[in-house]
Amino acid sequence: MTVSRQHRWALRLALACMLLPAPRASRAEEPVQLEYRFHAGDRIDMEVRHRALTETTIGSTRQATETATDSRKTWQVVAVDDDGRATLEQSVDEVRMTSRTSDRGEITWSSSDSSAPPPGYENVRQSLGVPLTRLVIDRAGRILERHDLRPVPPANTGDLVVVPLPDDPIMVGSTWTVPDELVVEAPHAGRKAVRTRLRYQVEAIEDRIATISVDTTVLTPVDDPRLEARLLERIWDGTIRFDIDRGRVSSRSTTTDRRVVGFEGPQSSIRYKASLEEHVIERPE
Repeated sequence: MTVSRQHRWALRLALACMLLPAPRASRAEEPVQLEYRFHAGDRIDMEVRHRALTETTIGSTRQATETATDSRKTWQVVAVDDDGRATLEQSVDEVRMTSRTSDRGEITWSSSDSSAPPPGYENVRQSLGVPLTRLVIDRAGRILERHDLRPVPPANTGDLVVVPLPDDPIMVGSTWTVPDELVVEAPHAGRKAVRTRLRYQVEAIEDRIATISVDTTVLTPVDDPRLEARLLERIWDGTIRFDIDRGRVSSRSTTTDRRVVGFEGPQSSIRYKASLEEHVIERPE
């Protein structure tokens, strides 16, 4: 059998590849320090998309409420001291809100509408374009001071720009935990402080962007379903993307889907399912 010149070259190439030394494992990544790097005058614009479904069953009666809120928020960096402590003020510039219930139909309102807000939304317009919250944070995102300049509901997922960071450098697989305390209350059930723990883990570092997962664990036993139902909106899991070079969070997505049985008697249940997506709007430099 005659072997063609092309086949002989292929055989030689295969033999040469077999004799090459095995490639070395890539060098282990260097630890990276995560920290915030704000500058006085910085303006951080964000788009926020929130969707929620609440299903309530009491006996044979079932009711479902869906809400959708799309908003544009701004964090203004008022000052930064020599130690990197930053003073930030948050405002909401525009919002579109939709509420749909199984018994009353759908209501939609946008801040761009010239018409008066529908019942339940009357105070929204007065809260647009003005500072709502002022925070003082350190480089690790620890909140040193907080002042609510206008009445605001408790944030169920914290504030985007102040995700807490670890003091030590991180690598893929690094974890850290942050304790928190939530106060819940319900009619005829009193008021209770509930300890929780947020656990963060670095899932990937690519192109100087750290992808971090987070989950929440409730540490305090909550035996009363009425109080447990009040926790539904404030326990969440999610994913955060942190821009290492710019020193700030670039996006976050969170989800929750939980149910409580017996909050209004043995034949009752409530389910809360929600998603939240936030990302920084990049401005031309």
